[in-house]
Amino acid sequence: MVTEDPTALPMESLLTPAAGSLAQDRAKAPAGDTPNPAEKLPRDVWYERASAVMPYGVSSNFRYWGADDTLIVARGSGSHIWDANGKRYIDYRLGFGPIILGHAFEAVNSAVTAAMQDGTVFAATHLHEIRAAERLTRVTGTDMVRWTNSGAESTLHALRVARAHTNREKFIKFEGCYHGAHDQVMWSTPSSPVSAMGSRRSPTAVASSSGIPRAFADKVISLPYNDFEGFERAMRDHGHDIAAVLVEPMMGNLAGVMPAPGWLELLRRECDARGAVLIFDEVKTGFRIALGGAQAHFGVRADLVTYAKAMANGFSLGAIAGKREFMMTIEPGAVGQGGTYCGNIVAVAACDATLKYMEEQPVHETIHARGTRLMAGIGDILNRHNVPHTISGLPAMFGVMIGVRADERMDYRAVARQSDNELSSEITAGLRARGVLPDPDFAEPWFLCFSHSNHDIDETLQAYDDIVNALVR
Repeated sequence: MVTEDPTALPMESLLTPAAGSLAQDRAKAPAGDTPNPAEKLPRDVWYERASAVMPYGVSSNFRYWGADDTLIVARGSGSHIWDANGKRYIDYRLGFGPIILGHAFEAVNSAVTAAMQDGTVFAATHLHEIRAAERLTRVTGTDMVRWTNSGAESTLHALRVARAHTNREKFIKFEGCYHGAHDQVMWSTPSSPVSAMGSRRSPTAVASSSGIPRAFADKVISLPYNDFEGFERAMRDHGHDIAAVLVEPMMGNLAGVMPAPGWLELLRRECDARGAVLIFDEVKTGFRIALGGAQAHFGVRADLVTYAKAMANGFSLGAIAGKREFMMTIEPGAVGQGGTYCGNIVAVAACDATLKYMEEQPVHETIHARGTRLMAGIGDILNRHNVPHTISGLPAMFGVMIGVRADERMDYRAVARQSDNELSSEITAGLRARGVLPDPDFAEPWFLCFSHSNHDIDETLQAYDDIVNALVR
């Protein structure tokens, strides 16, 4: 069977890529529709094999869509992935956001291949991580960085640093924000029932999983996002106990809901007044919405920032960065942070290559142009068919909330109350059947990468129009 070569799709840009840009000259993808042509087996066979050796056939619960629908991917290239049956999809999930340039992007893969000839881990500082750290601090405007292996590790260690710095234990997080799969932060996440969260005035933190010790509830204060009065009241009542305020600058796990005007500034002001550490969780926004992330886009500086995802175009890497005063709290023998694989050559080489490419090529400009077209096109389609909706976020990561009416102070409770989950699911199911792949959960944003072409956007909008027309007429 002959499959379409993903690199044959046009990469025409509203901006002309710089000379040497891989948007113009990308390496060809490997032939065939599975990694090993000798194992061309149906998807159901692969899922049976997966479920025999991994619980529910996945390595993360977020990847499980049911026994019949869980996606089994064979390969990816550029803006596309192919499933085990050889079907091609325009990928708007992008690994939940890490793919910022494109799958199997040559500039990154080549850098990694070259770097790994020098080794992988040494239990010592090495030249590759120094160069990557210099680049990361330069583009983010942070003073110092420590490498981790994931976003969850980053938030876990950042909270420890904040507690050590302040000699306090409690922290504030916000309903609908997700900060990784560790016990301290899995409270009132996007999977939590609003009915269990109590009143807005005195919210109840809701554990997002069995197995989380109840004692952790005493250390977290969960509040509605964009609730100015509620946050000010909490800081007034508990500020002397608050080590940190941990926040997604925009809600990367709730359809890209944006901070209300003045919201981030309020968090900064109150943290300064109460001696708390402001932590921006930029695991999703970092290097995606701007090279300098949310700090650069919104013009508000945090004390500590957690990164992962787009910083290495899909290679497993995380980081904590921030102001020297707070970073130097990490003191050997006094405040712990580390890990065997932190700063390994493969990951930091991928980071250095990814950030270098974004510095030198019109990556964010191209993504902005494509994403703007896609957001506007989806909005036009839904308006034409009189479907109530809100499109929130930025062109690099945005959400489509069917049934939700926009409010500048949107939060998890408001979205959960209004969302038409049934119609939203029908639309995404129809798109998947047509080879267009946003996440089936509307709360997970649509992500764009540098490799998405105008052809991809055209195909997506045509499919979206056809599906909505069939569903609502």
